[in-house]
Amino acid sequence: MVKQWFKSGSPWIWMTGGAVSISLISVLGLLAMIAWKGLSFFWPSEVVQLELQGSVEKQTVIGEVYDRELVAKSRIEATGVDLSHYDKEQLERLLIKTGNREYVALDFRWVLETDITSRTAPAELAVFERSKNGNFYGYVEQVIKDGEVITDNKIDVLYDLVDRAVDLNDQALDLQNGDIGHINYELERLRLREKAYQLDNELTDERVAELAQARAELRAEYTVLEKQLFALRKQAKRDQVTVRDMRGEVVTLPLYQVLDVWFPNDMGFFAKLGHYFVQLGKFVADDPREANTEGGVFPAIFGTVFMVLLMAVIVTPFGVVAAIYLHEYAAKNAVTKMIRIAVINLAGVPSIVYGVFGLGFFVYMLGGSIDQLFYPESSPSPVFGTPGVIWSALTLAILTLPVVIVSTEEGLSRIPSTVRHGSLALGATKAETLWRIIIPMASPAIMTGLILAVARAAGEVAPLMLVGVVKMAPTLPLDGNFPYIHLDRKFMHLGFHIYDVGFQSPNVEAARPLVYATAFLLVSVIIALNITAIGIRNHLREKFRALEH
Repeated sequence: MVKQWFKSGSPWIWMTGGAVSISLISVLGLLAMIAWKGLSFFWPSEVVQLELQGSVEKQTVIGEVYDRELVAKSRIEATGVDLSHYDKEQLERLLIKTGNREYVALDFRWVLETDITSRTAPAELAVFERSKNGNFYGYVEQVIKDGEVITDNKIDVLYDLVDRAVDLNDQALDLQNGDIGHINYELERLRLREKAYQLDNELTDERVAELAQARAELRAEYTVLEKQLFALRKQAKRDQVTVRDMRGEVVTLPLYQVLDVWFPNDMGFFAKLGHYFVQLGKFVADDPREANTEGGVFPAIFGTVFMVLLMAVIVTPFGVVAAIYLHEYAAKNAVTKMIRIAVINLAGVPSIVYGVFGLGFFVYMLGGSIDQLFYPESSPSPVFGTPGVIWSALTLAILTLPVVIVSTEEGLSRIPSTVRHGSLALGATKAETLWRIIIPMASPAIMTGLILAVARAAGEVAPLMLVGVVKMAPTLPLDGNFPYIHLDRKFMHLGFHIYDVGFQSPNVEAARPLVYATAFLLVSVIIALNITAIGIRNHLREKFRALEH
């Protein structure tokens, strides 16, 4: 009976199904762990006030409990701490985020449970999110509006003043990056035009006068906008708040540096839930700050999606054309076999090798030649002869090209030869047959190759470090300045952002949750891109299903 059961193949079916189930559970568990560790970071944690009795003097510590762990008693005693009165072999210690980094040596510190004499969570404790120096924790003492101390409903007034300062700062930033940035861009273009005329010996008096008039108009407009910018910044600096910190000192915080304020110990569940989604929205939509350890990741999201879409636009036609030639036109000989073997082997080349190739060929050779031919006026500053998003997309296109070629060839080989013969018998040329019959029928396979290419390219980091990605890009590759799409610019990438925050951050403890949050966001972006491509593939499969019959 057992022998027949084995011969029937049922054990192998169960084993395969079990392996698939275990793999699926492992993947979902990994995603759940990343999501929990990353997304829980934005939940407003309780702020505690600890009274410590150390070996020297009493001390007050205010902050969020970031982590806790058990430590062997002998390990603590090895540092010189006397724990002879403590009978347990293990002690719990808490990692406290104290913030206030300009007034303390470290904004994270470990606290032993044996040193804690009192632990409270007063409702009056406030958390100030700032544009500089991280969070600030303390008790609100005074709210100062335009030099006047507010006595009635000071907390409500504080909320309003913070919103006002944030709005003014946003207006100033939009003005600086928008209209003023546009004027600076146009002034630089005028400088390059003048230099180009000089190199071509075409700088006539009329052109000098024309350029001078254009500069004068731009500078006059710049002066007006600059006054508006200074006025907005002055208005934002009008109000302050005084806060008593854990040292007992009263500190004045200018509200133009405050991005948000909340009282987590006084918040109910729904208030915390609303604050959670606000913070999550900021993470997705804002720019990073404080060496990427705070703020959002929008430039990295934009750079990742933009680069992947550009790579897809480049790799698809090249991969499809190469596959059509190998399958439909190339003779079945040793050369064709060698080409196929080379294509397959290209998929196994380490990605960093593609990065070195992209840097040498695309950036230095091709980009440098473009600069010499079309941008001599920019010398010695390179335009395309420096890493940028176009070279990153081309490098990843070459990296993923074998995937698209192999997948497209598989799709072409599944199309019956009778379809080709029938089309030719009806008078269609081979090119018409390919364009109207073969390629539409193979389009699902082409989309499958594109899905695999996108999945690999979106997670690559090593080659991008050489050909375009940076820690902090001053501008996006897409803006309102002509020609609107700037393929020569460097960009930010979620994968490199994870590496930078996790391994290059000056504050590892603060960066750890952001690593998980950014990793989960990268996986979400890849899934969204793949789901979109799968939807297109399924639509094409249904659309051209009739051609198979």
